[in-house]
Formats: sequence, structure tokens, C-alpha cells
Amino acid sequence: MTDLVTGMIAMASLIIGLFFLRFWRNTKDRFFLYFALSFGIEGVHRIVTTLTYDEHEESPLHYLVRLLAYGLILWAILEKNLPSRRDKS
Repeated sequence: MTDLVTGMIAMASLIIGLFFLRFWRNTKDRFFLYFALSFGIEGVHRIVTTLTYDEHEESPLHYLVRLLAYGLILWAILEKNLPSRRDKS
């Protein structure tokens, strides 16, 4: 049952990543690219974790991958809200 739910989460993450990739392609805004990368990393991580049958999610590698994915989201939000150098001139 947990493999089914993990598969659904992975599929949803990858589909959301594709939507953000399409938005990035249309707007060329890095905000959407960072979100697409984050959701793609999360989806691939869920697939690899399920296929390797790793029952112990306490290993530091799992947390580092998630930290990278969530860090990309935080960086995208910060970069979008910080004033750019062009605004100062």
C-alpha cells in the first residue's frame, strides 16, 4: 500500500514539475525553473527510494535530497522578492 501512495506522490511531483517547466518555457522566469527542478528532484527521489526498497528513511541522504529540493523553492522565492540590481540603477 505504501508503494502505491509513494508512486502517486512521485507521479504528482513529476507532473507538477512539467507544468512549471512549461511556465518557465513561456515566460523565461527562473522562478518557474527552480520550482520545476525542485519537483523533479522530489519525484525522482521518491521513485528511486521505492525501487530500491529502502525502508529506512532516516539516512542522511534522504534528508539531503529533500533539503536540496526545498532549498531550491526557498531560493526561488527569495530571488523573486529581493530587489534586482537593475532596480537600483
